[in-house]
Amino acid sequence: MSQHPSFGGKGKIKAKRNVLKRYERVRHLEEKGKWTPEKSVLGLPKTTVKE
Repeated sequence: MSQHPSFGGKGKIKAKRNVLKRYERVRHLEEKGKWTPEKSVLGLPKTTVKE
């Protein structure tokens, strides 16, 4: 039995992500000086991917 084409494969192109994950957003905001470790990680503003 073969796999359905929607499952994808190794040679497929990855879709570009629109927003970063939380740990990536924290790192990005920390570099810009908009977040410090004393602040909560909940309710962070969404940041776009710059790739």
